[in-house]
Amino acid sequence: MKPGLPPEGAPLPHTASTAPFEPYAIEKMTPKQEQVYLASQWQLMWWKFRRHKLAVISGVVILVMYLMVAFCEFLAPYHYTTRNTDFIRAPRQQVHLFHEGSFIGPFVYPYTMRLNMENLKREYEVDRTTPQPIRFFCRGDDYTFWGLVSGNLHLFCPPEGGTLFLLGSDRLGRDVFSRILYGGRISLSIGLLGVGVSFVLGVIIGGIAGYYGGKVDLVVQRLIEIVQSLPHIPLWLALASIMPPSWSPLLVYFGITIILGLMDWTGLARAVRSKLLSLREEDYVVAAQLMGAKPARIIGLHLIPGFMSHLIAAATITIPKTVLGETALSFLGLGLRPPITSWGVMLNESLNVNVVALYPWLLYPVIPVILIILAFNFLGDGLRDAADPYR
Repeated sequence: MKPGLPPEGAPLPHTASTAPFEPYAIEKMTPKQEQVYLASQWQLMWWKFRRHKLAVISGVVILVMYLMVAFCEFLAPYHYTTRNTDFIRAPRQQVHLFHEGSFIGPFVYPYTMRLNMENLKREYEVDRTTPQPIRFFCRGDDYTFWGLVSGNLHLFCPPEGGTLFLLGSDRLGRDVFSRILYGGRISLSIGLLGVGVSFVLGVIIGGIAGYYGGKVDLVVQRLIEIVQSLPHIPLWLALASIMPPSWSPLLVYFGITIILGLMDWTGLARAVRSKLLSLREEDYVVAAQLMGAKPARIIGLHLIPGFMSHLIAAATITIPKTVLGETALSFLGLGLRPPITSWGVMLNESLNVNVVALYPWLLYPVIPVILIILAFNFLGDGLRDAADPYR
């Protein structure tokens, strides 16, 4: 027996430490390291998204535009159906702060209209001798907020006895700025609803193809290839022309939404299918199958949440396509029709080249279309990069 060791057959001495268990006692981290290494997935995604400055700015632009169209009744100086027959196709009125060197607040100069008998064109001249102050938080045209609450309070209104055409007026004397705000609610909501339809179809069809594979996947892939091979614009026109002219504007609205959703689900379905093919053999999926979980539960609760961030990024990039599709259909006269107001319906009035040459402000509705498409594309790029924060 060696010295210092217990006799042969005797139990070895054993002591248990009463100190609290610290799994990270060996690898002590600084508070800054703990913030990074112990951060959740969503925190890492948010930190990476913030580094994409253009995506952050685009997100702010999108948020502001949706807030504006959500409260368009309050923000618009006129109701979108209000006609000013004395100011048909009037140019925009500039907002001024100073009159003859003195500050008098936001105001506009009134117009005087003269009919040119040689070309029968209305010519407007600015009367710079009579400034007309703009009213704020005032009572104006009656409206029904979201079709629920009646009111007439506006953020700003035309001067007493005057007009306020920030972006000019159209062929019926209606304010273009107010109609852009009201039309944005239709165009932007169609983008969200259309993506909602395509999102549901893409997740369901792509999930079935990716989970089952085999012949089911083969049939779904051939269906996707057939849909993607069809030219979208002619197919949009064909489907839109099927809608009866007797349909109410509300039915046409939902019809256009469903048509746009039915055309944009293929890309999302392929993304879901490829992800599910790689995840369906994971241990947690096999464990759920052995416990008797049904395929719908496995797909919905175990597989889809694992790459939901990728789906959100893909859906964000799809929204501008839907907005552009509605604008194109309405521009060609096969989408939404008056009295519904959308950006495409407003652009339909600019089909005549002579009208555009004489009244270029009728093309102003194309500006928010371009802005929202660029903003969604940049936001989608930022979300797509943030969806994989470890890259």
